[in-house]
Amino acid sequence: MPFASLGLQPDLVQSALEQGYIQPTAIQSAAIPAILQGGDLLATAQTGSGKTAAFCLPLLQRWLAKPRGILRQPQALILLPTRELAAQVGEILRDLAQALPRKLKVAVVYGGVSINPQMMALRGGADIVVATPGRLLDLLDHNALRLSAVKTLVLDEADRLLDLGFADELGSVLDRLPPTRQNLLFSATFPPAVRALAEKLLNQPLRIDIEQTAATAPDILQRAIEVDADKRTLLLRHLLAANHWDRVLVFVASRQAADRVADKLHRNGVPAAALHGDCSQSQRGQVLADLKSGRLRVLVATDVAARGIDIARLPLVVNYDLPRSPVDYTHRIGRTGRAGARGEAISFVSADCAAHFRLIEKRQQLRLTRERIDGFEPTEAAARPPGRPGRLDDGPRRQRRHQGQTQEQEGQAARSRRPATGRRRLRQARAAAPQMERARPRRGFPQAKTRPRRLAPPPRPEQAECTPANRRADNSDAGKSPPASRNENP
Repeated sequence: MPFASLGLQPDLVQSALEQGYIQPTAIQSAAIPAILQGGDLLATAQTGSGKTAAFCLPLLQRWLAKPRGILRQPQALILLPTRELAAQVGEILRDLAQALPRKLKVAVVYGGVSINPQMMALRGGADIVVATPGRLLDLLDHNALRLSAVKTLVLDEADRLLDLGFADELGSVLDRLPPTRQNLLFSATFPPAVRALAEKLLNQPLRIDIEQTAATAPDILQRAIEVDADKRTLLLRHLLAANHWDRVLVFVASRQAADRVADKLHRNGVPAAALHGDCSQSQRGQVLADLKSGRLRVLVATDVAARGIDIARLPLVVNYDLPRSPVDYTHRIGRTGRAGARGEAISFVSADCAAHFRLIEKRQQLRLTRERIDGFEPTEAAARPPGRPGRLDDGPRRQRRHQGQTQEQEGQAARSRRPATGRRRLRQARAAAPQMERARPRRGFPQAKTRPRRLAPPPRPEQAECTPANRRADNSDAGKSPPASRNENP
């Protein structure tokens, strides 16, 4: 089915052909007519299936149908979780609009760079805005952008945007959008909780689920290699030397690990660099450009590079550290095997993460054979989970249970066999001398202070009533000397 049969204009079809879009993919064939009809959409398809073009082409057709105005106001807003994905979508829009009869102005705004150039670029308005939520809110607070004319909202990698990390920012953006609009949600994965939240945002949406079949599944060879955690870098160097991969994307769990692994590879003669959230935007763009051009052989990255980044003909993805969730595993390995190319994904499985990898296999409905490389055989044993002793340790306990001891009796017996500690000796001493317990309060429970009882004041002697006559008598006696005491000598 050609693109012309999907309802696109001839100029747009020709522009798509010039950019290499020969035949529409399954998600493009299903989503483009539905978007042109104007209804809400919830679309799920595997990575590398062409979801970006599935919403970019209808947005461009709607922009072409709009009459030219004096002031450009954004008709479409595309929200994305990462800077790299925002830059990539903006580049795809500009490439598709090159051969169109009108000039498209796309504003790509994201954090990590100065806001002033982005405010200057928005002075004349924009036709389509591609943004990350945080920087978009900054521009709205500076009155550099208005969203009152937005007719279509697109959430690419919607499961990540609807996650708790973006919940507050996304809610603030939605409050500033017109209530009547078209909502388009695209992602490769929609967990049940996120899907329920997405359906609350949509109004009678059309649901498109492109199931992964043998014909549509990406051609990715998945491997699992058992290795000790401290030998993963040596094994990575061995694999790079034994194979002829020109470019490799290595995923780690933290920024410190990315810097450490990239530095070790670089010191051993492998062109490598790190990509993580602490890198400036210029550094992030430079290392991605170096990897795509072949000047860089290994890129060691955190999950910031796991979503949406398109590196053409990337042969290998290595999970140096396993992802936190099966969803992240899907997005990681989806960086290879894109657009019909063949790819390979290798996961390093150490003893302490073997159980986690089994969970990933269960959620992905696959079972990989554990490989071992000569010279890198694992020597570590899987640690036993705390609080759950094995069957061998349970022998005496099981015997006591069978002898009729209850759990409380068993606990008392175990405490009696336990060596006396300082606190236990103190409790035993207090039990032997209960009078000391009453005389001295326990630690941590101060004794209540009691105020002494106030005694009633002694009764005062009776005094005569103070009358004017008494006052005159007192005044008349004031000049007389007091009478001599009875015991006083004359």
